Amino acid sequence: MKKQLDIIKGIHPGIFLERELKKRKLAKSRFALSVHEYPQTLVSITKGKRSMNTPLALKIENALGLDEGYLMVLQVYYDIAQEKRKQHTAKPDLTKLRRVVFWDTDMNMIDWEKQKSAVINRVFERGNAQEKKEITRFYGQETVNALLKSKDHA
Repeated sequence: MKKQLDIIKGIHPGIFLERELKKRKLAKSRFALSVHEYPQTLVSITKGKRSMNTPLALKIENALGLDEGYLMVLQVYYDIAQEKRKQHTAKPDLTKLRRVVFWDTDMNMIDWEKQKSAVINRVFERGNAQEKKEITRFYGQETVNALLKSKDHA
């Protein structure tokens, strides 16, 4: 179970359930009724619009022969991934970065986490000491060093 979880952790348990039902050629509505649940509830979960709850997870796991707690573990990993996404909406102090460094980009549209490699490379190629210091503060010295070192070896 651990190895499979490492591969799929962070996805909504409903996506896993959807694939599992398709693989077994089970209709969602019939399956929902077989575990004494409303079909709408199961559909909402498989579309990722509703979280998995413990009683339902136990019913589904029992009916499908899954390890007990599997779906709830997926739910927790999904919740953690969502929280991390929320926390990574932070930005560096934009008052310390000149717009000319990002001349071709709207700085408010940058995904600072997903595009950190490009941001670090650009600032360290074109930025001044203050900008380099701010990017290092924001991402951390270790991250900056690792990305710059990997670029040197590319």
